[in-house]
Order: sequence, then C-alpha cells, then structure tokens
Amino acid sequence: MIDAIAKDDSHLELERLKGALWASGDVVYDWDLATDHIAFSGDVAALFESDNLTVPASGEDLQLRISPEDIPRRRRILSDHFAGSAAYDCEYRIRSGQGEFQWLHDRGSVQYSAAGTPARMTGVIRLVTLRKKHEERLQYLANFDDLTGHYNKLRMREALEHALTQSQRFGQPGVYMVIGVDHLDRINTGYGYEVGDAVLVEIGRRLDNWLRAADVIGRPSGDCFGALLSVCSEEKAQIAAERILQSMRDQPIVVGQEKIHVTVSIGSVAFSAQSKTAVDAMTKAESALQQAKTAGRDCLRFFELTEAQRQDYRASMDIGEEVQQALKDNRIVLAYQPVVDAQSHVVRYFECLVRMYDREGALVPAAQFVPAIEQLGLMRSIDNRVRDLAIAALERFPNVNLAINISGLTATEHSWQRGLVARLKDRRDLASRLIVEITETTALMDIDETSRFVFSLRGLGCEVALDDFGAGFTTFHHLRALTVDVVKIDGSFIHHITSDKQNQIFIRNLLALAGTLGVSTVAECVETKEEADYLSAEGVDLLQGYYFGRPDIDDRLLTFQQGNQARIKSSAVGD
Repeated sequence: MIDAIAKDDSHLELERLKGALWASGDVVYDWDLATDHIAFSGDVAALFESDNLTVPASGEDLQLRISPEDIPRRRRILSDHFAGSAAYDCEYRIRSGQGEFQWLHDRGSVQYSAAGTPARMTGVIRLVTLRKKHEERLQYLANFDDLTGHYNKLRMREALEHALTQSQRFGQPGVYMVIGVDHLDRINTGYGYEVGDAVLVEIGRRLDNWLRAADVIGRPSGDCFGALLSVCSEEKAQIAAERILQSMRDQPIVVGQEKIHVTVSIGSVAFSAQSKTAVDAMTKAESALQQAKTAGRDCLRFFELTEAQRQDYRASMDIGEEVQQALKDNRIVLAYQPVVDAQSHVVRYFECLVRMYDREGALVPAAQFVPAIEQLGLMRSIDNRVRDLAIAALERFPNVNLAINISGLTATEHSWQRGLVARLKDRRDLASRLIVEITETTALMDIDETSRFVFSLRGLGCEVALDDFGAGFTTFHHLRALTVDVVKIDGSFIHHITSDKQNQIFIRNLLALAGTLGVSTVAECVETKEEADYLSAEGVDLLQGYYFGRPDIDDRLLTFQQGNQARIKSSAVGD
C-alpha cells in the first residue's frame, strides 16, 4: 500500500514537472557523449520549428543546424566546461524549419565516467530570439536616431571627440556644422507630425547625398542635424554649406500630394583652432546657429569670438590645462563634509567634494576650476578620479559611508558606469556604503535613460541620491518615476526657511511625498541652529551644511567622526 502511494506521488510530481516544463517553453536534453545521441523533453517542435526539418537526434545533427559564426565560440565554451575550468552557459543561433535563425540560450552540466572522462551532458535550452531582438534594438537606439538612422547626440559627440583628437595630433583642420530646420514647428502644426517627420527624413537623405562619404552626419536634437567635416578648411565647408542652402531653396520636399518649401539655417565652428573638446564645439556651433536664425534664417554663420569672449576662453583653456596636469600629478583630492541625522546630529555619511592643489601646494576650491572644466568638457576625467578616490577611501575606512557627485555629462556616458562596475563587481561591502548623487536637472533631461542608470547602480548595491531637488521643473511628478533612495533639497529652499512661507509649503509637500515613496530627505546648506531645529521638527531625515561642518581634506576625520556627533568647523576650505 505504501509503495503504491509513493508511486502515485512520484507520478504526480513527474506530471507537475512536465506541466511546468511545457508552460515555461524550455526544453530539457540528455546528451550521451559516447553514442552522440540526444534525447529532448518539452515542446521540442516549437523550439526547433521542425515542420520542415527533423528534430536533432545527435550532437552532430545539432551542430549542423547552428550558425557557422557561433560554432567556434560554442566549441570553446564546451571545451572549457569539459576541462572543468568554466560553467557551460552559451547563446547561439540555430536554423529553424522555416530557414531562419533563432537564438537559443543553452545551459548545461557534464557528468564524468568512472575513468574521469566526459560521459553525458544534461541541460536546458530556452528560446531567446525576442530578447535578443530587444537587446539589438536597445543597442541600435544607444547609437542611432530612430527616425533618420543617423548618429544620435551621444554617438555624434564621440565621433567629434575622435575627430578633434586626430586634428590636434596631425594638424588637420575640420569643421562641425549644425543644420537647423527653419520653422519645423509650423510644419508640424500645419501638416501634422507625420509630415514633419517625413521632412526630417528627407533632409537627412539629402545631406547624405550632398556631403562627402567620409563626413559624419547625426541628429543631436529634434529639429537639427549635425555634420562633421574632417580634413576640411573653413572655405570648403562654406562651399558645402552654401550648396545645402541653395538646394533646399530650389527643391521643395514632396510628401504625398504636398510640396513643402523648407529652408535651413547653419551654424559652424572650425576645429581645432576654436574648439578643443566635442562639447565645446557643439555648443559653439549651436551658438552660431542661433546667430544665423537671428539674422533672418536661411543662411550660414561661423562662430566668432569677441575679444572679451576670447580672453575668457583663453583663461578657461589655461585652467583646463592646469587641471589636466593636476590629474597627472595626483593633485586632485577629496574634501569630506558630514551629513548628519536631523534628530541626534550623529554623522551618517560624508559627501566627497573635489579640490585641487596648485603647483605651489595651495588648495584650490572647486568654484575656481569646475565651471571652466565643465565648459571645456573635462568633467568626465574629474568624475573618474573622484570615483576612484572615493572607492579607495571606502577600502581604507571600512566603517564609513561616502557620497559622490557626478556631472550631467558623465551621467549620460556609459564609460564611467563601466568603470564603477569593474571596481565594485562582487564588492557589495563597498557598494553598499557608496551613494551616487545625480542632479535633478540631469535626471529631467531623459527620464528613461536616468531610470536605467539608477537601476544599474542600485543593482550593484549602491544607493542613489537626487541632488538639488527643486531646481528643475515638475519635480514632484518626476520623483515618482525615479527609484532613488535619497532626495537632497536644493539649498535655495533652506535659506530663510524659518520665515519664508512658500519654501515651507514646498518642503512640507516634498516630505509628504517622500514619506509615501519611502525616500530619505537631506536638507543642504544648513547654516544656523534655527534652521536645523526647524527642519528637524518638520521631519527632514538628514542635514548638511556649515553648521555641522565645512568640507575638510583631512581624511582622518572619517576615522573618528562617522557615527559620532558632528562638530562645527570653520577652518576648512569651503565650496
């Protein structure tokens, strides 16, 4: 009787496993390596789309169906697994009964004979074609404009950065142009957005024909195209721009039954004579484009500096060179400012603020060099150094939590994030003590991209803070869309908080929303006891400001101050 019950239970368990296997769409296999016979279980017909082809019965049959491009990689992974040096986890394409290739994800484990040789292989195969197509789509969108197929802003900036490097290395001139579509908003209003999109696609096609094959074309913004003309003088660029302008005047764009007369305005900047970085070149070209629009549109303007602008630019370039040398000489350091519990004033973590020693050894506040390097597009190098210095400090002080700021430019780049992953992968002990702060204005530039960025940081174990909250627009709405851990209230709302009724209303609304979302709040720029007491009574979680401590480059304070009450400091270098 007991044996019968056990047999029934075993049968039910087997039926449940079969049902789950079919529901998942996975296929289990058992591969006898000695006879090369493979037995499959599950929805095999759907996996291999075997209407016109038989299901593979052996390892050889399966390999004949695999894409020739994927066979060497699969062989290598199998060989490493058989040797015991790696798990078997492989994705490859297999030809279906319809003649198309489908993506499979194959995970398995080898079993060895008594003699220690591979005897059989068992594993699970899953169809992942839709996921791979989605990944390819995301990869495409990361580099190209979805409407026109040209480079997007990020990829355009990378191409421009490379062109500037080549120009500086070999002394070859180049020009970056921004081609703006005049009155695109009127076309969208009068004819509809579909017609407006068709106009953009046609202008992109014409630019492909009008410019050289070696020229790079992108779409950095909605109504503008960018054109990178390497190894090109200003005179040749002007000829090319005049050809574009004249052709647009002479050739209306036909969309359906409509003939639409469209003109463009062009702003240009020469490099590397007038620009040393991609961001600088793009900004100056856009400035020249605005000059062209102000001059009546349908014309070309080259960027020109006034004497005052030229002096400011030279000063910025001098600062940029000094910062680059300071990076080489390891003269970039961190100053630490405490962030304290609003009730107990116990230090919860420190914010890392960048500082620089000049060549004489004097400490330079951030305000004296950060604006210039932001203008020159050098913040990525600073952000990389701050990241590395902060992680090194976390390693030295295992009981300390730190926060770092990253610029808007860095937040849109993947290289900084890859560097963080490389240093914190499998180091959750460090990641859990690091807070990454992004500004609200940066977050609002692209909510979807910011959400992906935040998700990846939290996946490592880091916390994410939204800095300068309240400085942007429609902030409460967007806070719901961002899964951040901390919100830092912009300092402009803290000054005179005890008497400013509007700021008080803002902070109460924010605290109510933060409480609903489970987000911690930090009030910045707290300078008086009255401000600290008021914010604490209102329910702000954490406080930061000169009242509790100025930024200090002495990292010994990380040893004795974390977890203790903050002490008021007045002798350190401030922001």
